[in-house]
Amino acid sequence: MSEQTNPIVEALFLGPKAENRDDFRSMVADALDEHMFWRRDYFPADPAEVGAAERAAAPYRATIEATEQVLHELSARLKDQSVPWFSPRYLGHMTADTLMVANAAYIMTMLYNTNNVASEASPATTLLELEAGADLARMFGYDTRRSWGHITSGGHTANYEGLWVARNLKSVPLAMAAHPRAKELVAGLDRHQLLSLGVGAILDLTDDLKRRGIFTEVRALTARGAGAEPGELGKLIVPRSRHYSWDKAADVLGLGQDNLSPVDVDEHCRMDMSALTKTVEGLIAAKTPILAVMGVVGSTEEGAVDPLHEVVELRRRCEERHGVSFYIHADAAFGGYLAAALRDQAGAFMDLPQARQRLDGLSPHPGATWPKPEVHAAFKALAEVDSITADPHKMGFVPYAAGGVVMRDRRILDLISYEATYLVQSFAKDPDWSRPVELGSVIIEGSKSGAAAAAVWSAHRLAPLNVDGFGRVIARCVGVADWFYQKLSHAPEFRAEGRRFTVRPIMAPDTNMVDFTFLDLADRSLAAHNRLNEQMYGISSYVSGRTYAHGFNTSQTRLTRSAYGDTPRRLAAARGIDTGDWDAVGQLALLRSTVMTTALDGPDRLEQYWQELLSIWQADLTQIARGELLRQTTSDAVAPPAVATPAAAPPGQ
Repeated sequence: MSEQTNPIVEALFLGPKAENRDDFRSMVADALDEHMFWRRDYFPADPAEVGAAERAAAPYRATIEATEQVLHELSARLKDQSVPWFSPRYLGHMTADTLMVANAAYIMTMLYNTNNVASEASPATTLLELEAGADLARMFGYDTRRSWGHITSGGHTANYEGLWVARNLKSVPLAMAAHPRAKELVAGLDRHQLLSLGVGAILDLTDDLKRRGIFTEVRALTARGAGAEPGELGKLIVPRSRHYSWDKAADVLGLGQDNLSPVDVDEHCRMDMSALTKTVEGLIAAKTPILAVMGVVGSTEEGAVDPLHEVVELRRRCEERHGVSFYIHADAAFGGYLAAALRDQAGAFMDLPQARQRLDGLSPHPGATWPKPEVHAAFKALAEVDSITADPHKMGFVPYAAGGVVMRDRRILDLISYEATYLVQSFAKDPDWSRPVELGSVIIEGSKSGAAAAAVWSAHRLAPLNVDGFGRVIARCVGVADWFYQKLSHAPEFRAEGRRFTVRPIMAPDTNMVDFTFLDLADRSLAAHNRLNEQMYGISSYVSGRTYAHGFNTSQTRLTRSAYGDTPRRLAAARGIDTGDWDAVGQLALLRSTVMTTALDGPDRLEQYWQELLSIWQADLTQIARGELLRQTTSDAVAPPAVATPAAAPPGQ
């Protein structure tokens, strides 16, 4: 595809009503045909193993019919119990319609059954995976001559790999001090200084070890080989908004959850920099090592973007003033792909006015002001962190399972590289992107899908990771999210059975996730507020058993004191909720809408959607006010309350 060809968003997806079904059917049919031709033409003189008479025999046909019956049963269960992610009526989890090219590429590659753990089993798709990793590295501003990335099964694995390399890296100076032929390279440094070296300095030392021919010996003394005592490598600093995979990672990698140092978040649910600075300075004063600082780009519950630019600046100040450095990882599993919208067609990171102007021109909501200045600065700083998680199966609109991780300096792979008898070529020794490498030696996973890598690669080729390519999809999402936030901010009151209700957002979105709540004006207690929003969630989600029938579907979250400290209390108070019972309740229930639909494509369509949404909420609140709770299941679901238009059709149709 020419770099100058800009994709039409409506032509990228199958569509809420399968509008592009004929084209997609043709793509899939071509994929199947090409695979069958490939089989047929491999040594064409070889005889067929199954003849026409055998295929016509009764036992043979019975097996085919049984196969079809299994597939019919599967189809029935999928249609009956699945969530309609494809519709603009669904604004909930980080899941949506997926790109036709990614689906077709996955189906096409799946037939070849490639396993990207070893290039012998996947000579084509291993390279596709590395090229897709290079795409991600380029999108984040890394130098692709020095960086490295690949496709994982998801954000969990990507986060594990980021912490894995940080752990092994941190232990290198200690291992050098313990090795008789390496200790002279770190002579004069005490234990605290050894554990305070920067990422680049440690990797430069590993180059010295290789030149001396003792790298493997020293590596055996690191956390990879000799292990590490609990707490020996220091604290992993994380925001309270972290994904729970980080707690798992501390467990799995033997660091221990006691060595996680959670930092409070501010009223925007971003990492509080004053709290982070206090934590870092306290650890430095106590001579406690800092293993790493992790920042979130698109938190799971709020879509918040931590101020990575300030984290990078804090590290610089610590290096200059105290001689203390630390690893930085960005968990951009959700928000990472939004970076594509901030790069021009040449790949340069756009300044804020240029980015806003370009995105406003692509948004269905004129006047949208994404990104905020602090969010723009955080995305720019991604080029300076050491590793990044980004999930194509979230904002990349690629089918599961497809996560991703990129590392700024590929030399770090030497600290985790393994070789086995069937892995004949070590990537750590041969970082040439142009020929197959053995992924299994430098990743956590073993056998892994080549189809997922092909899906990601294909998506990136059709819609390049810049504002004129994938940015067109992103502009739809952030534009509608901004519109939704504005509408919620000025929504009219609802009246039902003598009661008055309001709906308002909790905070302005950093990304395309909008958190909001309903409030009964006659009972502003936190307990009543939470109960009302849990009821609204029950009506508007799979919990009701009417996911396919209700006119609007969303998700929920709870901000708890145990996870967030007192920040939820402040958010609730700003919403007008009585937080006098905060100590007893200890949580704030929210409705959470991740805006990933591209079907709301203009002001008229948006207004039509909003009016129907108000009608749906009015009916839901009336049902709650009457005490009529939903008890239907998927097998006996009934039509939802009457609304402005039939609930079985997309809004406005």
